[in-house]
Amino acid sequence: MNGKILIVEDEEKLREVLCDYFRSKGDVPIEAENGVQALELLDENEFDAVLLDIMMPELDGLSVCRAVRRTNDVPIIFLTALSAEEDKLLGYELGADDYVTKPFTLSVLYAKTMALIKRNQRNILSGDRMQVGGITLETSTRRVFAGNAIKYAPTGGHISVTIQTDHSSTSFHIENDSEPLSSEALSKVWDTFYRTDEARSGGGTGLGLAIAKSIVDLHGGKCSVRNTKSGVEFGFTIYR
Repeated sequence: MNGKILIVEDEEKLREVLCDYFRSKGDVPIEAENGVQALELLDENEFDAVLLDIMMPELDGLSVCRAVRRTNDVPIIFLTALSAEEDKLLGYELGADDYVTKPFTLSVLYAKTMALIKRNQRNILSGDRMQVGGITLETSTRRVFAGNAIKYAPTGGHISVTIQTDHSSTSFHIENDSEPLSSEALSKVWDTFYRTDEARSGGGTGLGLAIAKSIVDLHGGKCSVRNTKSGVEFGFTIYR
């Protein structure tokens, strides 16, 4: 498995060791030396997992985890010297998927990371939890995380989420007041590797929406996108 892993660690030597090890396994490690850098990278890229130190300058790992969990369900593993039970409980309470204390064995850390990535991918394809682009649809709780809408909304912008449910379907419409998409973008936005980011700012692989549409199609649903008076609206309908 080749994963894109964000490694957030303020100790340079340990950060290099972690990056070298994951790189040797065929993964793509991206490094950040503090919490501020981590949030910037998470805002601009999609990752398969995050290895997150807790005690860091500028912004600690707990604050990073709290911020990430507002919009992102990426697997997070805390790497820390804090071994007290209350520290571990706080980490899990904030949304961490695992908590590894230093010192640790690289092979075990790697195994934990790969297991979380595999589990997350299975969840994405399951009927109880479906990730649609930057939106995670959980059919049991009707929770919506509008990651893409937040990413492309301007500072101080507005995001609206409309959910309509009847006996046969559930529809989600997410609109933000970003710049409208071009005619080309509207026609190609679901295509594999097509990136509207190139006309905007930010990163990405161009796979998210294409995979999302495939998942919705597999569930017999449909996707839509249109420009509105105030921005761009994505629509997803899942039939029961």
